[in-house]
Amino acid sequence: AVRAAAAAVPVPVRRLLVHEARVVASLVRWAARRPHGVGPGDVPAAYAAGQAALVYGLLFAVVVETGVLAMLPARWPVAHAVVLVLDVWSVLLVLGFHAACAVRPHVVGADGSLRVRYGALVDVAVPAGSVAAVRVERRFPSGRLVEVADGVLDLAVGGQTTVTVELAAPVEVVRPLGGRERARVLRLYAEDPRAAVAVLRERIGAGEEGDVRC
Repeated sequence: AVRAAAAAVPVPVRRLLVHEARVVASLVRWAARRPHGVGPGDVPAAYAAGQAALVYGLLFAVVVETGVLAMLPARWPVAHAVVLVLDVWSVLLVLGFHAACAVRPHVVGADGSLRVRYGALVDVAVPAGSVAAVRVERRFPSGRLVEVADGVLDLAVGGQTTVTVELAAPVEVVRPLGGRERARVLRLYAEDPRAAVAVLRERIGAGEEGDVRC
């Protein structure tokens, strides 16, 4: 019965519900300083700081709106209470979104695998041995949060990417609402791109390449 009920719910709705549950869980992990998916020997590559100013600015605006609404006289108490609850939930979601990015970093596995993530929205697994080349490359892509075109995934943070990873074979990219694509080049953001590239090169046995700025 549970499976039948779940199948009746559209995939985008299911993914949104799962995302909100993961966002709430991320708040707990953030408070406890417990990163998700980083095992012994793995090296995380953080990216949350690249969007911190934008997120905290949005959070400030939502908190101010919630405070103003709470102080207004309620002509319709039930509607006022519902909107206030939704505003408080919005505050938690914005903070949880940033928390999810902080506790779900990119991960260079001890075996040379790679996990590219963006909060609880995107999680791309690259098996060990699939990375053909990696380099520091600063780019400023335009488009959606998750953009896949001609086999290239752009996963920008703060409007930019700093690392480009070329793969020996395409990997599957699942969009936030469930759409599926294939990508052979991954462009992502890392706070310290040179450190992330150095670790990945070391673990895949690749030589050094020059940095690129576009």
